[in-house]
Amino acid sequence: MGKIRKLVTSLLPGIFLFGFTVGTGSVTAMAKAGADYGMSLLWALFISCAITYFMINLYGRFTLITGETALQAFRNHLHPAVGIFFIVTLTAHVSGSVIGVMGIISDVCSIWSGNFITGGVPPVYFAIVFIALVYGIFLTGKTRAFENILAVIVGIMALCFLINFFILTPPPLEILKGFVPRLPGTGTGESPYLVIASMVGTTVFSGLFILRTTLVKEAGWTQADFKIQKRDALFSGLMMFVVSASIMAAAAASMYPGHLQLNEVSEMIHLLEPMAGPFAVAIFAMGILAAGVSSQFPNVALLPWMLDDYQQNKPNMKRTRYRIIVLLISLLGLIVPVFHARPIAVMLVSQAFGALVLPATVFCILYLGNKKRLMGSQTFPFHTNLVLGAILIFALLMSYMSYTGILGSLRF
Repeated sequence: MGKIRKLVTSLLPGIFLFGFTVGTGSVTAMAKAGADYGMSLLWALFISCAITYFMINLYGRFTLITGETALQAFRNHLHPAVGIFFIVTLTAHVSGSVIGVMGIISDVCSIWSGNFITGGVPPVYFAIVFIALVYGIFLTGKTRAFENILAVIVGIMALCFLINFFILTPPPLEILKGFVPRLPGTGTGESPYLVIASMVGTTVFSGLFILRTTLVKEAGWTQADFKIQKRDALFSGLMMFVVSASIMAAAAASMYPGHLQLNEVSEMIHLLEPMAGPFAVAIFAMGILAAGVSSQFPNVALLPWMLDDYQQNKPNMKRTRYRIIVLLISLLGLIVPVFHARPIAVMLVSQAFGALVLPATVFCILYLGNKKRLMGSQTFPFHTNLVLGAILIFALLMSYMSYTGILGSLRF
């Protein structure tokens, strides 16, 4: 038991990042991709998860070598404005996620409650309950408490979506064909540019890499922990791919053949039932709820973490100003239930926005990793720079897709 506990503890930073990434935003993007384009965009997910693993590992390694977190390095070795740029853009990104996440999970709960109460409970009441739950856990003020709670919730989420995958499995040939890169034609819903950009934005999220350096430093890892850090990053990236692919596959098997549109994730509750039955639908609903709660913790806490990191203060979530900030960000979750906005549209645009920030994140680590004064004898080797160069090109392409998709969505 001692060895198992030690292994789980060493994987907590990876579990935390996995829970941050595979939240309701990821469920939205992957379900939308599967419903509109089947498994044809699986290649984009695979590339995104591979890049995420590489970048998580690289940013973590940078902190092990230098002892500095990403925001500290941006401030000290690039320019203070670079750190402020990331704080502002990532806060805007997670604010959009908070709006969309709470809109979706409150909508799911409202529809699900209709099975037990005539007309169902209005979404706004569920939103208030979940906001209070997340904010209450934040008030504990301890990162390790977040990690332990997330480990349980993430385990429930992963189990739910994996069970659902085995109930709703697309033909194996379709899954294999999905690994072949190609841009699909017109689907039944959103532009493929926006869908791909949202998939990349929710998986290759710049906030992950910046937060990773904070978690590595807080864990007290040193250069002697290179193997642990790498294993933790691999675990995180692998679980992102497996669970995200399971969500895509469920939508591809149940909705794509019948050209059924997915404009609300909550619609999957009804659309899955004819093929999967009420048991699978219940599992999928629990997965969505667990995904929403697991991503909401780090979403609302990201700004205080970044502010302490940037100012080189020891993380302290109990500061009064942080509690006020987190409360205000949490209350954004009421926008969709109160004003009846479209949570799917909000989530897709929010996740696609993340792809716009990615090139700057890649360029920063490329620059810092090659500073001999900073990295000493462990500056990035040629093959690492080559991969980073390829990722930078990919990130610029995704930024173009994101820009095109967001403009198209706004025109629509």
